[in-house]
Amino acid sequence: MEKIRNFCIIAHIDHGKSTLADRLLEFTGTIDPRKMTNQVLDRLDLERERGITIKLTPVNMKYKGYELNLIDTPGHVDFSYEVSRSLAAVEGAILLVDATQGIQAQTLANLYLALEQDLAIIPVINKIDLPAADVEKTKAEIIKLLGCSEDEIISASGKTGVGVEAILERVIEAIPGPSGQEDRPLRALIFDSNYDEYRGVVAYVRVVDGQINKGDKIKLMATKAESEALDVGFFDPNYHSSSQLKTGEIGYIITSFREVSECRVGDTVTLVKTADQVTSLKGYSEVKPMVFAGIFPKEGNEFEDLREAMGRLKLNDAALVYEPEQSQALGFGFRCGFLGLLHLEIFQERLRREFNLDLIVTVPSVAYKVFRKNTNEAEIIRSPQQLPSAAEIEHIEEPWVTLDIVTPKEYLGAVMNLSQEKRGIYRNTEYLDETRVVLHYEMPLSMILTDFYDKMKSFTSGYGSINYEMLDYRTADVVRLDILVAEDLVESLAMIVYRDEAFRRGKDVVTTLKDTLPRQMFVIKLQAAVGGQVVAGERISAFRKDVTAKLYGGDVTRKRKLLEKQRQGKNKMMAMGRGSVDIPSETFVKLLKR
Repeated sequence: MEKIRNFCIIAHIDHGKSTLADRLLEFTGTIDPRKMTNQVLDRLDLERERGITIKLTPVNMKYKGYELNLIDTPGHVDFSYEVSRSLAAVEGAILLVDATQGIQAQTLANLYLALEQDLAIIPVINKIDLPAADVEKTKAEIIKLLGCSEDEIISASGKTGVGVEAILERVIEAIPGPSGQEDRPLRALIFDSNYDEYRGVVAYVRVVDGQINKGDKIKLMATKAESEALDVGFFDPNYHSSSQLKTGEIGYIITSFREVSECRVGDTVTLVKTADQVTSLKGYSEVKPMVFAGIFPKEGNEFEDLREAMGRLKLNDAALVYEPEQSQALGFGFRCGFLGLLHLEIFQERLRREFNLDLIVTVPSVAYKVFRKNTNEAEIIRSPQQLPSAAEIEHIEEPWVTLDIVTPKEYLGAVMNLSQEKRGIYRNTEYLDETRVVLHYEMPLSMILTDFYDKMKSFTSGYGSINYEMLDYRTADVVRLDILVAEDLVESLAMIVYRDEAFRRGKDVVTTLKDTLPRQMFVIKLQAAVGGQVVAGERISAFRKDVTAKLYGGDVTRKRKLLEKQRQGKNKMMAMGRGSVDIPSETFVKLLKR
């Protein structure tokens, strides 16, 4: 075990984690140079397209007789659960800071997560090769943050490979070897998992005690499920089969499980023959979703396909929470909980790409606590459709978060004005250095979900960053805003909004619908209503065939007769139920990004 080092890379989004991981793999000869590509540890197409890491990825490297197990982690706040799981499986972390941007909000958040796990921290300044790099300033920020000496900070470039050798040497020196008992019965922590179409569930594990051999009979402590270890091995970064996994090592176990629910992230793997001799590992704290949305198949006969797809993605995305839901208008689907809008967007796109499903996604909302009259117990409302009538409600509480905003000092006024507009409560200001500050706010979660991040980036010329954590619930004056298209209630567009913002939000939605919905042969009424009262409206004019084109001169009554006949035909079509409007999926996407 003294020759094993387990570590991960943590940083703010776009600070160069995956690029640095590429150079580490190159330097250690883990990947054949001919097979080397950019972002080699980003396995999903979406990761490569967007240039961000979504999933944690482990890889095993050999260097100077040492076994180095690296876990590359995401940087975006919506995937912080991936980071926390990675940190629980290692003894150290490389804290990567962009030399052109310095310490950002998610840098701080990920660092605090690592310190909670009592991990060894190796500070690294990345992108020193860029013209805009300010190494000395970034060093000063890190020293102030960690209280370390200048000599402990490594300057590197994930692009050119500068500093890579120094990082590897520091990993060996500064990160302790794993602690565990080789002679004790097997205990392995499942920190991630995947589903293989041909081999079943693949568990990604950190062996804490004992060892596991190929062919061993295994048991999961939480689910009580039993299986055979069909194969065990390491990541190179693909599956590399081995005869066994020993104490302190990170690898995979291919199980014979076909039901994804049998293998849960955070569960403890042990051997069947010694199951009564071991206690479960601590595992992970239960994830708390921030954003809820309904996901329904466009075709009712695809519900079972959607259920299977969500089960498989749940295996690979431990932060996802979902339960069956039935809608009168949309049929059977699922009410899903996510960590943020990006998490929702990525999940939705994976369902479409990997499982070829055509979906309807409802407008996202947060979870509200509703207190009915004559009762003291709160009812959790995750969708507008669940909201009782106003006559039944005593009061409603909404979730609040603590919000940290890192911004250059010159944009301080604009960011504070924006935060105030979003109902934020100012707490204090912390100076990182002479040019940058951290603003601490308390803010309703619903205010962050819409356009706060985009506006903040715009106001700070792209230099601002945010991080938020759940705080508590507070009383809110909110109402349900219904959207009617052609006088039909569209359940998927309903939302819960502040009473004083109902008109503005309703106007935004009907205006977006007017701009995106295709015209029909009849007039389409677009309305936003609160409690049966219309607060905003628009109309989409009808396609109109020129029925008078063939006329030439003559009495005007002939023209009027043809126009009247056209009008009666459109009224008849509406009466026959042909006046309904199919809302395209692109419209839902535009409303989500509004």
